[in-house]
Amino acid sequence: MSHDIVFEERGSVGLITLNRPKALNAISIEMVRAMDATLNKWAVKDTIKVIVIMGAGGKAFAAGGDIQRLYEFMTAKDMSYPIEFFAEEYRLNRKIKRFPKPYIAIYNGIVMGGGVGVSVHGSYRIATDATTLAMPETGIGFFPDVGGTYFMPRLRGGLGNYMALTGGRLNGGDCVAEGLADFYMPVSEIDLLLSALAETDDIDATLARMSVSPPIGKLAADREAIDHCFQQATVDEVIKILEVTDTDWANLQLKVIRHKSPLSIAVTWEQLRRGATLSFEDCLRLEYRIALASCQTGEFREGVRALLVDKDNQPKWQHSRIEDVSAADILFHFKEPKSGDMSF
Repeated sequence: MSHDIVFEERGSVGLITLNRPKALNAISIEMVRAMDATLNKWAVKDTIKVIVIMGAGGKAFAAGGDIQRLYEFMTAKDMSYPIEFFAEEYRLNRKIKRFPKPYIAIYNGIVMGGGVGVSVHGSYRIATDATTLAMPETGIGFFPDVGGTYFMPRLRGGLGNYMALTGGRLNGGDCVAEGLADFYMPVSEIDLLLSALAETDDIDATLARMSVSPPIGKLAADREAIDHCFQQATVDEVIKILEVTDTDWANLQLKVIRHKSPLSIAVTWEQLRRGATLSFEDCLRLEYRIALASCQTGEFREGVRALLVDKDNQPKWQHSRIEDVSAADILFHFKEPKSGDMSF
């Protein structure tokens, strides 16, 4: 089994450690498969009462999925790997959401993209003083997937739209305040927590006893502005309100959005609009359609090239402005792929 992910049984705890610290624990398909197989085993093993997942290295829980391989297949115009990867990743996200035993995710560092998918859907989420959580995919010509279609439109006020369009980052205090984490504790207490969980049958009491009051989140000062600007009916209305709101904060958000892929911004807005009324499974099916379409338009590949391969930070997006994206451009991402929809 790959050393990129480590599984341990500590008393009644099944501990998963994402173990690619040099890659900020980016999640590969091999890690997805290993985790899926181990969760299947632990689901029926009587001695395992609770699952805990965390990241190695002290900097990241997991900063996303392993998109380097996706880039290579997109460059070769070969859809075989994207079809395989996204289906298996999203099925794992569903397994975590529906897992029959308590599943505890410890946000011990950066939590982004694919890292959010294997953590935020768990039954318990623990924010820490090292937490930075975000869904920045529109900056690489993609969209906030791994269940973002479900949880982001269900966040309070305009926060989900703000996170999706700007890639705005939340710290540990923000995560607790906004319902993306259930408890807060310093990273320095994690080892004590693992020892306590291995010896208890009362998970709720243990987590409550060992957690502390979170600090006020960094978004608190801008929370009213986030709702005012991002809780709108259309993305065009968001842009217009930001344009006429004469504050440094609004100007910065507008600049951030304008730098991201206009196509991804438009698709993401439609994604969250639809996701607000869909079941979790239907949200993942929708994401599968968008993901495969994104691998074919060239926008995702260009974003990865500019930000992660050539690192020139000068992506050449297909559209100059969000207002230039057509309805047909958007709807292409929501059609059933030629290879068929994913199943569970």
